[in-house]
Amino acid sequence: MISNGLTRRALIAGGAALAATPAWGRRRPEGERVTNPLIRQRADAQIALQADGLYTFMASVPEYDRVVLRRAATIAGLATAPETVLWRRPASGRMAGHIWAPEIHQIDGRWYVYVAAGDGGDVFHIRTYVLQCDGPDPVKGRWSVLGQLQTPWDTFTLDSTTFVHRGTRYLAWAQKEPGIDTNSNLYLAPLSSPTTLAARPARLTVPTLPWEIQGFKVAEGPAPLIRNGRVFMTYSASATDARYCMGMLTARDDADLMDPAAWTKTPEPVFRSAPERRVFGPGHNSFTVDRAGRDVLVYHARDYEKITGDPLYDPNRDTRVQRFGYRADGTPDFGRPLANGPTII
Repeated sequence: MISNGLTRRALIAGGAALAATPAWGRRRPEGERVTNPLIRQRADAQIALQADGLYTFMASVPEYDRVVLRRAATIAGLATAPETVLWRRPASGRMAGHIWAPEIHQIDGRWYVYVAAGDGGDVFHIRTYVLQCDGPDPVKGRWSVLGQLQTPWDTFTLDSTTFVHRGTRYLAWAQKEPGIDTNSNLYLAPLSSPTTLAARPARLTVPTLPWEIQGFKVAEGPAPLIRNGRVFMTYSASATDARYCMGMLTARDDADLMDPAAWTKTPEPVFRSAPERRVFGPGHNSFTVDRAGRDVLVYHARDYEKITGDPLYDPNRDTRVQRFGYRADGTPDFGRPLANGPTII
């Protein structure tokens, strides 16, 4: 079993981010000023406060041809931080198709990127692969393909993320399972190596509710958040236009996360389009924390509704951020997407 490396979602889930945050004194800072969208034309965004005190940023680029990374001392600083290309798809063959939703993680002190990639002959032959860095600096190090994520089915697989809970490192991801009439469901399994599962996956949810099956039957982009005695797992549903939205699964902190019966699905979306604020299709989120340890929601959305052609090829899914809180019962309250403009996180 992989030992407890310090990763973005481990920081969030286990509260390690709070322990690693510098002492700010008795008063928490008011927060930093950002402007939404934070970064234009960057979808499926991941922002992570890493163990070295820097924020990392990864996302899909509209060309779907490369893996990029930004680093900065603040979330706001990511907007103007230089962007480094860590890896480009080959000219042909395996992984020469669409490159989607990269995520960077530290496992046992080494940098890895989980990324979905199609093939040159079929750009939608999407499978998940793992890239690894040969050094301690993800910007200066050399990145190479470690291998393909091994799951029970050789099918459409994407949006992998990893986190540690109660001493076990898990992988959560989306995949099309043979025999189930959906585009993708959500799965969870412990890891024995970055590319190998330690147990047969648990199917956490299948998209069946009306808001999950608009255009496509989709559950994708899992994002774990461990707070208030529970494990929350947000995900995204439906087509990638204004109908795209976020759902949420919940399990008790001490539950067997590999038991699908331990998870309950919130019956309505927890985050959806806000036409009155001109924010459409919010989803594929991640979580991070500010320097005071306050939770921040990271997601992409467009600022217009009408799309010409296939929404997948409309480039204007932008990275956005906003602070969120919790209800009296301890469940997250994401509120509504904020309109374009300045905000404090």
